[in-house]
Amino acid sequence: MNKRRFLGTATLAGLWPAAGALAADPPRQGPGLLTVSGAVGKTNRGPVDPALDQLLVKHGVKFDKAYVLDAEALRRLPVVRIKATLEYDAKVHSLAGPLLTSVLESVGVAPAGGEVMLGLRAVDGYVVPLRMADARSYRMIVATEMDGAPLALGGLGPQWAIYEADTLAAFKDKPLKERFALCPWGLYSIEVTRG
Repeated sequence: MNKRRFLGTATLAGLWPAAGALAADPPRQGPGLLTVSGAVGKTNRGPVDPALDQLLVKHGVKFDKAYVLDAEALRRLPVVRIKATLEYDAKVHSLAGPLLTSVLESVGVAPAGGEVMLGLRAVDGYVVPLRMADARSYRMIVATEMDGAPLALGGLGPQWAIYEADTLAAFKDKPLKERFALCPWGLYSIEVTRG
């Protein structure tokens, strides 16, 4: 028996649990900002609590498990910057945040095995049904900042699912007020289902 090979294999086997721990998601540091439920591959919370999850309950959101992201988890994802003329002031603004598909992939949502549908829910109760394929095709982002400043709760944030409507063929020729129906500001919940 080759002692060096045995010792090397034993050492690597001993390091395997530590490598798994390093690959695990770091614990949440701040308040949960975005809850992804339904057909997710990773979870870090249990079911909706009828006493403590008041907004979810009020909006009829139900799940047994979900993944909650905080600001740091969203910041760890690659940032995409877009420019869009917004319907609210008819001015061009710079928006930045991860791709919506990157957010979903980070919690184990994969497009394999049938059509993936998303229910994007805003704090005001507005819900947008969206195919994941469309989110990918539109290069929709989960904007966390606008014009270099964080999006605020009470404004358009803390997250806004949005695309670059000025350049997308499906939206650029529509009146400004009709370009963003698929873009809920105040995004706080995404429900994932498979068709």
